[in-house]
Amino acid sequence: MVYPLLSAARNSGKKLLAVLIDPDKARRDNLGELASFANAGLIDLFLWGGSLVNAPQSEYYLKLLRSSLDAAPVVLFPGSSYQLDAQADALLLLSLLSGRNPDLLIGQHVQVAAHIKRMKLEAIPTAYLLIDGGKPTSVSYMSNTTPIPADKPQITTATALAGEQLGMKLIYLDAGSGAQNPISATMIACVRHEVSLPIIVGGGIRTPERAAQALEAGADVIVVGNGLEQDSSWLPSLAAAVRAASRPPTETLDPTKASTQKTLR
Repeated sequence: MVYPLLSAARNSGKKLLAVLIDPDKARRDNLGELASFANAGLIDLFLWGGSLVNAPQSEYYLKLLRSSLDAAPVVLFPGSSYQLDAQADALLLLSLLSGRNPDLLIGQHVQVAAHIKRMKLEAIPTAYLLIDGGKPTSVSYMSNTTPIPADKPQITTATALAGEQLGMKLIYLDAGSGAQNPISATMIACVRHEVSLPIIVGGGIRTPERAAQALEAGADVIVVGNGLEQDSSWLPSLAAAVRAASRPPTETLDPTKASTQKTLR
């Protein structure tokens, strides 16, 4: 089970590193290298999915990745209801709360609910919030939704809190693949101050320093994707930054303090 892993990490103060793999961009050599990093304890879990996915290719590469892994789980991060695969360990059941597209709030979920049950996938209800990362992304285009402005942490916080009150188990703050700017420490800290759920943060994290900043602000899991597709040599330093940020939980970070931190660009 994947959610107990995330929940236990949250409760213990352990920070996690997730690597997002887009099946349409997957390469055999890159998957093998990432699997080796995971088997060495540098990657905690993989997210699997993208905005456009070739199903046969996705199934092939997912099987290849799974065959190379010792323990790290693979969690589906679907861009649509067509991207379900029983080979995965779990599914982030995303509800795009930052948008007002009913199909991505509940419509597609109804269509595939029985299918997910038959597949016996661990479904983790996830409040998915898209944040403006400085340029249009595939997610905003494909979902036909407008991201939350990067300078409106109060909107993000209220949306995340509503997700928790609706019974979601995870909060996912995403600036989108290829984002110019990461989500600010101020925004992450504001959400952390109000929400007790594990928080996943992704988009625009291309250096260990950016990862450390997100984790220090209150993220429990950081997600890296684009930055590793062509060059994974910096993954050990990224993993070291994640491990260094792990510590027993302390008093919730005051967002007014986080606002004084400089956001790395």
